[in-house]
Amino acid sequence: MTHTPYGYRIEGGKAVIDETAAGQVKELFEGYNSGLALTVAAEKAGLNLYHASAKRMLQNERYVGDDYYPAIVDSDIFNKANNEIRRRALALGRIKEYKEPLPPTPQTQFKMGRQTKFFDDPFAQAEYMYSLIEREVN
Repeated sequence: MTHTPYGYRIEGGKAVIDETAAGQVKELFEGYNSGLALTVAAEKAGLNLYHASAKRMLQNERYVGDDYYPAIVDSDIFNKANNEIRRRALALGRIKEYKEPLPPTPQTQFKMGRQTKFFDDPFAQAEYMYSLIEREVN
């Protein structure tokens, strides 16, 4: 583990809940879910966080619990906060949905020199014609 999330401490190689800090984490989730802004919800919870830090805390899945970390908030509260983050971002136009790139369109117009040779072999004629292409026309 590289970083222990706020609300936990490590004792004997295991993550345990720090009750005081976990209370602040729960209060952050409750405040945000009640409609407060990220920084306001963090302040109300007694956390001195920037907007992005509060958002990262709300999006940290470890707070729901996993094999190593015990749960601090239940999945309903976590999902409600993350759905609200997405809803607010969409309302403010801050989410750009991925769009499949358009396939490249082949160039169909060219500037080419005048044809002066003719070949009986169609492959030789094609090679000659391609050699006459000087540039693409936009």
